[in-house]
Amino acid sequence: MSFTRRTFVKSMAAAGIVFPLNGISTAAYGNPGPANTGKSKICAFSKLFQFLDFEQMSEVFSESGLDGIDLTVRPGGHVEPENVKTDLPKAVAAARKRGLEVLMMTTAVTDADDRLNEELLKTAAGLGVKYYRFGYLNYDYSRSIIDNLDNARKILDKLSALNQKCGIHGAYQNHHQQPHIGSPVWDLWYILKDLDPSWVSCQYDIWHGVIEGYTSWSTGLRLISPYIRTRCIKDFTWIDQNGKWIPEAVPLGEGQINFDAYFRLLKELDVKSDTTLHIEYPVLSEIETGLPVRQKMQKAVSVLKRDTDKLKEMMAANGF
Repeated sequence: MSFTRRTFVKSMAAAGIVFPLNGISTAAYGNPGPANTGKSKICAFSKLFQFLDFEQMSEVFSESGLDGIDLTVRPGGHVEPENVKTDLPKAVAAARKRGLEVLMMTTAVTDADDRLNEELLKTAAGLGVKYYRFGYLNYDYSRSIIDNLDNARKILDKLSALNQKCGIHGAYQNHHQQPHIGSPVWDLWYILKDLDPSWVSCQYDIWHGVIEGYTSWSTGLRLISPYIRTRCIKDFTWIDQNGKWIPEAVPLGEGQINFDAYFRLLKELDVKSDTTLHIEYPVLSEIETGLPVRQKMQKAVSVLKRDTDKLKEMMAANGF
C-alpha cells in the first residue's frame, strides 16, 4: 500500500498527535531531503552569460570563485528542453572539469503530464542536479484569487509527485510581476503549506520580496521561511522612468536592499539554503557586443567576481 508523508501526517493529526513543522525526518520516506544542513553553496544564474558556451562559462564561473551553476534549461536557454539528453551532459561535464556543480537549473516546467518535462527532470537528476525552478503560473482574473491559488496547489502537487518519481526537488520563485501567481509570498505560503517540502518549496528572491513588500518583506520572509530550500540574490534601486518608478538592477550592495537585516533574519529563522546569484544590471550588455571572446570572458569575470566576493563578505559578516 502506498503510504505518503501527507497521509502519515494526516493520520497522526486525526489521532491527536501533533508534530512541529519540520519535526519529521524525510529519511523515513526514503529521501534524505534537499535542505542544506551545512555551508550554503553559491551558484550564479547563467541567463546573462548565454553568450558563452559551456566551457567558457565554466571557466568564468570557476575564476569568479563560485561553487556551481544555476543553468537555464528552458526555451531560449543555455539548454533547449528538447536537447536535454545531449546538451545537459555536456554542460555538467564542462562544469565538473572546472571543479563546479550544476547544482540547480531554471526551467519553464509547469505541467507534470508533459513527457518532455519528465524526460528533462529524469536526465537532470541522473546527472546530479539537485534543484530546479518551475516556470510561472498566472492569475485568471475571471476567477477568484482563492480559486487560482487552489488550482496552483493542484498543479504543484502533481509536480511534487513527478519530482519524487524523478528524484529532484522543484521550487517556485516569488516574482513581483503581474499577473504572476507568487508575486506576494502569501500566495506561496497558501499553496505550499499542505505540500511535501521534500519535493517542492519556495526559491526565495529577496529582490522581489522587497519590491512587493517594501516595508513588510521581513514579515513575508518569516511566513515563508519553513518552505525555503534555495534563494536568489540580487540588488536594485528605484529609478524614475517617464514619471513611473521602476526597479533597476545594480551591483550587489549598492541598492535598496538591507542585506545585513536580511541575513540576520535568515540566521534567526535558521534558514539553510543554497544560493543563486543573479547579475542583471546593464553592464553585462557591454560584454555581448564588439569584443573578442577572450576579452568578453575577462570582462565577465570582473563583473561576476565582484558580486561573488561581495556576497561572500556579507554572508561571512552575518555568520554564514
